Amino acid sequence: MAQLQHFGWFFGRGFGPQGWGRPDYEWNYRWQDPRIYQQSVRELEQAGLDLLIIEDALSLGSPETIDLRVREAYGGPKLDPLLLTPYLFDVTSHIGIAPTINAGAYPPYLAARQFATLQHLSGDRFGINVVTDVKSARHFGLDELAHDAAYDRAEEWLDVVRRLWHSWDEGALVENRATGQYADGSRIGGFHHEGEYFTLDGPLNAVPFDNGDPIIVSPGGSGRGLSFAGGNSDVQLALSPLDVESVKAYRRKVHEAAALRGRRPQDITILFVFKPEIVASEEEVQRVVNASLHPTDDVIRAVLAGQSSDLETDLTVLDLDRPLDPAVFGQHVSQGTIRGLLGGADGFESQTLRELAVRKARKGRIDDGSGFVGTVDQVADFIERLGDEAQNDGFIFSGDLHPVTVHGYLDHLVPALRKRGVLRSEFGNGGVRANLRDF
Repeated sequence: MAQLQHFGWFFGRGFGPQGWGRPDYEWNYRWQDPRIYQQSVRELEQAGLDLLIIEDALSLGSPETIDLRVREAYGGPKLDPLLLTPYLFDVTSHIGIAPTINAGAYPPYLAARQFATLQHLSGDRFGINVVTDVKSARHFGLDELAHDAAYDRAEEWLDVVRRLWHSWDEGALVENRATGQYADGSRIGGFHHEGEYFTLDGPLNAVPFDNGDPIIVSPGGSGRGLSFAGGNSDVQLALSPLDVESVKAYRRKVHEAAALRGRRPQDITILFVFKPEIVASEEEVQRVVNASLHPTDDVIRAVLAGQSSDLETDLTVLDLDRPLDPAVFGQHVSQGTIRGLLGGADGFESQTLRELAVRKARKGRIDDGSGFVGTVDQVADFIERLGDEAQNDGFIFSGDLHPVTVHGYLDHLVPALRKRGVLRSEFGNGGVRANLRDF
C-alpha cells in the first residue's frame, strides 16, 4: 500500500517578475501586485501542499554579475518575501509559508519579534528558510564570513531568537478577567546575551505560541550545513540525485546529523527538490528527450546564464571550448550548486564548459531513471516508488508562483497522486508543524 508523502512548492525565482521570458507573461499579471501570488497559493493549498518556501537573494551580486542577473530578470529585481507573506496568509487557512531569511541581515530581537507576530497572525503557519549568504554582507555593513563561520553565526542567531521566543515561562500569561491580571511579570525572564556575533538583552515583548515555534527550513548540503539542519531544522530542503539509493544515502546523512545533535530522525521532514517535465503522451516524452540531445548554442547560453546567476559567477564570458577551472568560483558559492552544474560528471576537469552545458541541457525519461520527462502517470509512479522503496518523506516542486506554472504541474498530477493514496486530501487544525507530523 502506498504511503502518504508531504509536498511543498519552492517559489524559485523569488518575489520578482513572474513568467518573464515565457508566453506566461502575456497573461498580463502585475508581478508587484499580490493577487498573482494569492491566486497561486490558494491553488497550492487546494492541491494539498503543506508548505510554500519563497526563495530570496538580497543582493544583485557583484558589479560583474549585475547585468547578467537583471538582463533576463533571472536574479533580480526582487522584493522582500517577508512582506509578501501576510498577503498569502490572508487568503489561506492551512498551508505553511516560509520566506527565505538571511541570518546576517536581521538583528535577532527584531527577527524574533517580527516572526512571532507572523506566527500568531497566521494561526501557527509561519516558517523561516534560514540561509547564510555572505556576499550580501557589504549591504549591511557586515564583514564577509567564511562558509562555516556563516553557519556558526546563523546557529548563534537562531539560538538567541528561540531564547527570546521562550522568555515567557509557563504561567506567565494569566488572562484572569476576574482579577484583571493579564500577565505575571515574575515569570518573564530577562537575560543578557553576549556572544561571538551578537549582543542583546531579552525578554521579548510577545506572548507564547499555541502550537509551537515557527518551523525552521534549511537548504545546506555541506557537512556544516547538514550539522545545522540536524540541530535545528524541521524541514530539510534537499538537493540530490533522485534515485532510490541516493535518496536513502542522503536521508541517512541527515538522520545521523540529527542523532549527533541529540534529536530523532522523525524530527526532520526531508523534502527533495523535484522539477519534472510533464507531457501529454508517451510519444511526446520521446520527442522532448530526442530534441534535447543536440542543444543549440542559444540553449547552451541560456543554461549558462541561469547557472551564472545561481553561482554568482559569469560563465557566459568564459571560453566554451576550454575546461572549467573550479578556481573561478569564490569560497562563498554553494557547493551543492556547483555540483548541480557538474551533474555528477566524472573527470569534469578535462571536460569543456560546452560539454558540461550540453550535459546540463540534455533531458531523460523519468520511467527509466535517465531524467524527469514523463507523462502524469509516469511521474506519479516515480513519486510513489521513492516513497515505498526509499521511505522518502516527500518532494518540493520548484517554479514561479504563477497560475500557469502551478496548473501546469498540478492539474493532472494531483488526481493521480490522490488516486494512489500518496497526497493528502485534508488538513488538521494545528498549523504547519502539525501538518508535517500528521504522517
